[in-house]
Amino acid sequence: MLELDADQIEEALTLDGNALAGVFREIFSVEMTASPAQCAGCGRVGELATLVAYTRAPGIVMRCPRCEQVVVRIVQTPTATYLDARGAAYVRFPRTAP
Repeated sequence: MLELDADQIEEALTLDGNALAGVFREIFSVEMTASPAQCAGCGRVGELATLVAYTRAPGIVMRCPRCEQVVVRIVQTPTATYLDARGAAYVRFPRTAP
């Protein structure tokens, strides 16, 4: 039987933020993975795609790759989507010309 250590299990359960492109498009109706966000914990600025995504739970958790603080949480229910971004100092959204 194949045995995995804690680091191998962690790696197997994580994705990068690109895996959430469809979820972001559903919520925001625009491509969001290239949108920059600043971690409220350490100040790191990077595209949402660079956050570490944990998707094998009742919700989605995205963590800063530098300090591992939770930056974004997303939970989808049959009737609503809940987005908690209090771990982000900001997320910059693309804006189309009027």
